[in-house]
Amino acid sequence: MFRYLWVTLLVRLSSAAAVSIASIRGRARGAGSEFALACDIRFGSRERCVLAQFEVGVGAVPGGGPMARLARLVGRGRALEIVLGADDFPGELAAHYGYINRALPDGELDDFVEAFASRLSNFDKRAIAEVKTLIDGPTLPTLSEFQAGMEAYFVSATRPETRARIGAAISAGLQRRGDVELNLGRYVGRGV
Repeated sequence: MFRYLWVTLLVRLSSAAAVSIASIRGRARGAGSEFALACDIRFGSRERCVLAQFEVGVGAVPGGGPMARLARLVGRGRALEIVLGADDFPGELAAHYGYINRALPDGELDDFVEAFASRLSNFDKRAIAEVKTLIDGPTLPTLSEFQAGMEAYFVSATRPETRARIGAAISAGLQRRGDVELNLGRYVGRGV
């Protein structure tokens, strides 16, 4: 059960009666991208938002359900491009693909998200919950779809070649302030 705590959190976030809104100003890769995908609505800074599922670039399968969520949001081909390509998607392209709802100028992002959330807060909570339930039925992945991805992640993350790629990425600067962290998609594309 412990292996599925992350997936359970993401499923609960998506299926909550309340509306969850992600405001993305910066990089949301891997688990950060998966968290944003679990939110009902996603807005990003045109200049500073970057989304990615980089795991395939280091030999792993993403575990938090991006394959199931992205395929429903952006279509099969684009989902494969995002997950298999393991590259960074800036805000404008992410919005064009449907990875986020829209990209706004950085200086307008906070005001827009605040106004949108305030608008929703004035609406009837039961109506919002009912609409979410009706939209969620045909669009949200099942728990078993997430569990399959999580199992594939755990298997792939323990392979010696994956551990070596992750080690090389960390040695090159992954998870430290610098060019690798800022431009991870480019680095995993070159084998870090």
